[in-house]
Parts: sequence; structure tokens; C-alpha cells
Amino acid sequence: MFTGLIQKVGRLSAIERAGDGARITVDHDPWDDPLELGESVAVNGACLTVAHVEPGSFACDMLDETAGLTNLPGKAPGAGLNLERAMSAGDRFGGHIVSGHVDGQGRLVERRRAGRDWVFAFDCDETIASQIVLKGSIACDGVSLTVSSVSATGFEVSVIPFTLDNTNMDALAAGDTVNLETDLIGKYVRRYLESGPGGSSLTMDKLRDAGFLG
Repeated sequence: MFTGLIQKVGRLSAIERAGDGARITVDHDPWDDPLELGESVAVNGACLTVAHVEPGSFACDMLDETAGLTNLPGKAPGAGLNLERAMSAGDRFGGHIVSGHVDGQGRLVERRRAGRDWVFAFDCDETIASQIVLKGSIACDGVSLTVSSVSATGFEVSVIPFTLDNTNMDALAAGDTVNLETDLIGKYVRRYLESGPGGSSLTMDKLRDAGFLG
């Protein structure tokens, strides 16, 4: 489990085919507490297991499904990658609940100034957009952000200077893709409404009328 608070921006060293998937190697500044074999790290929001570790780098294996859902295979060597280690019991919970299971990708349409902040507008698949809630949380390349606008085919988020300076978001340009993970609690609510026990008085229309859905 993760929080969407990025701890480091690493650099892609290599991606190599490995059996039915691929192996990704990431360079990074060292952590005070070194990485260990078998631990989970969110790489651009995708939960991966550390399969090899050296000082200043680690490697993880990706299944074809993971590679197909994420933007990692399209990255060039040297590209910045957001990194977050899995949280431990008792850690401060400062972001939102992020599982590291990417739902798909969004494409940056526009980034514009809003005072000292920036607004990023993304297009995405309608299935993903239907799971996004206004003022709810979404992870973009693993970064915990709040949805400021949502439509049937996209959404917007506001990004403060600290986030821009401490993630790979400052490198994003129109046309670039990001890995998206919608709010976990929202997914469970939607699943319940779509296939839960009959007779429930809670409906999507009622949630929308109450302002919980865009």
C-alpha cells in the first residue's frame, strides 16, 4: 500500500524483455534505509517487486499486463520516474490510499498557470473517467492529486510548486502520458452499486445529485 507522496525521482537505466514480461532497472539517490530484495516500490505509480538491488539502483520484473497498462515501456533511458516505497504499519498517512494497481493511462492535453500553481488537463478512457469524482483523489504517475474538474473523457488537477519540484510532473508536455489509478474507495462503491444486493436505495443518480460524482 502507498500514499501517493513521492519520495524520490529516479532515472530509467534500462528496460529489457524477460520471458513473458520485461525487467526494468532504475537508478536513484540512496535511501537512508537501503532497499531490500522482495520489497514493493511504486514506479510511476505501478507497484513492482524489487528483484535485484545494488547501491544506487534496483531492478524489477514486469508482467506483460503491467507493461501494457503503464507508460513504462515507452520511456527512454534517463527519463525521470516517481518512486515511493510501500508504507509500513504506523507510518504517517499524508496522501490517499494508493494500491499501485494502474487502471490505465491518461494523456496530457494542456498545462496552464493558475497564480503560483499549475493546472494539468488530461484526456482518458471513458471507463476511467467514470470512476473519477470531483474533489476526489487520483494518482497520476503515482502522485496523489485532487481532481478539480471532471468530464466524460477527462479531468483536471491542480499542482502546487512543491509537487512540481519534487516529482517528474515538471517534465510533462502536451501529448505525454501518465499512469492513472482512481480512488480505491470509489471503486468499491461503484462495484457495489453495479452488482451489489438488490433492493439498495443507494443509486448512482442519488450520489450524483448529492455531489459525490461529477
